[in-house]
Amino acid sequence: MNTVTKNQEVNKAYGEVNEYINKVLGLIEKSQVSAEEAQWITKETVDGFREHVNPGFLEYRKTVTVDTQFAAVEWSDEGSCFTDVNGKKYIDCLGGFGIYNVGHRHPKVVKAVQDQLQRQALHSQDLLDPLRAMLAKILADITPGDLKYSFFTNSGTESVEAALKLAKMYSDRTTFISTTRSFHGKSLGSLSGTAKGMFRKPFLPLIPGFRHVPFGDIDMMRKTFETCALVGEDVAAVLLEPIQGEGGIILPPENYLKEVRALCDEYDAILIFDEVQTGMGRTGEMFASELYDVVPDILCLAKAFGGGVMPAGAVVAKEKVFSSFFDNPFMHTTTFGGNPLACAAAIATINVLIEEQLPNRAKELGEYFLAGLKKAAEKHGDKVLEIRGQGLMIGIEFHQDEIGYALSKGMFDEGILVAGTLVNSKTIRIEPPLTISAEEVDQVISTFEKVLNELNHQ
Repeated sequence: MNTVTKNQEVNKAYGEVNEYINKVLGLIEKSQVSAEEAQWITKETVDGFREHVNPGFLEYRKTVTVDTQFAAVEWSDEGSCFTDVNGKKYIDCLGGFGIYNVGHRHPKVVKAVQDQLQRQALHSQDLLDPLRAMLAKILADITPGDLKYSFFTNSGTESVEAALKLAKMYSDRTTFISTTRSFHGKSLGSLSGTAKGMFRKPFLPLIPGFRHVPFGDIDMMRKTFETCALVGEDVAAVLLEPIQGEGGIILPPENYLKEVRALCDEYDAILIFDEVQTGMGRTGEMFASELYDVVPDILCLAKAFGGGVMPAGAVVAKEKVFSSFFDNPFMHTTTFGGNPLACAAAIATINVLIEEQLPNRAKELGEYFLAGLKKAAEKHGDKVLEIRGQGLMIGIEFHQDEIGYALSKGMFDEGILVAGTLVNSKTIRIEPPLTISAEEVDQVISTFEKVLNELNHQ
């Protein structure tokens, strides 16, 4: 094939691709689409997942029919709801795994991002970017105790990675303690702290030095500290979720976190709180560590940190720990972490949380929600093992994961979006926006009861 012919074929292929791109861009412009367009979008989405994303998602998603010819395809969102491409609205009780604390597309967060976008989208990497400095100051003011310095990331996994590197830089120790049922991410470092074997086994060996102990078992934690010290493998840090999210919304026993804090102080180890899911008002306080009156040495944030508009995360640390990065700030960097758009979103998110008193709202509405769900499940002890939670972070644990999946599917058909947790498949999460209305909560409770009753007759 000569060069001219090859170039002609390449140009033809590019032309076809660009024609497709222009059609997609035209659809993006639209707030609503026609029935014909919705049908095309659905087909392209299902085909694209099968051929170019991952066909496994078509088996996993409860939104897809058995023959994979139809799927609920999301198109827009607002407040506490998603709307699919066909115009059906769903109350969101999944919350994107906990990212929509201030609601979907909160006007103040969207405006902050749009305003920043009009001026500058990303930073130069060389000049000092102002919003990063201002956001770091805000975090120092609102986080517990003497947490002071911030490093900004794009995700929870990245936040945990940065925290682990900070802890390693702080001391010459290499032993980390995490807990069973924990979830800290899936990159090699954060996965080393994550507990679920299914996620870990294909990638072994992971980062050396990690030990897992049962969550809530302070005696085992103490023995592990003692043993590590005796064999010369002193603990560098303990990595904990104050409330386990993907583990099934597991609350710590009374005084457990304080006792872990005391152990870390006794052995000069760092305490890292992974508040990627519990932070930003979700549990009834701005940070779950405040619920238990414990100040960690490092605090990891993400998910709701960007207001459900931008991917954003942060690691906030005490000066004694963070100073390890002072001599060479390039020891750990990220191109997009702390970019102006993400910082604008995070600043506006904190503003909304404070002005609308959303942590307190999560506390009050969470108590109401929890009580309503428990009452609805009273006659269904054969299916529902336990309903537990804190604030608007609620877990419904079933005797079998098949029951949880059937209930999730039934609620989805009724316009309520829920899903299981990644580590404990028997538990589905209820994590709606903190802005959800009382009327929507009542609708979720009544739908939960209705679907439970229907499962009796199947």
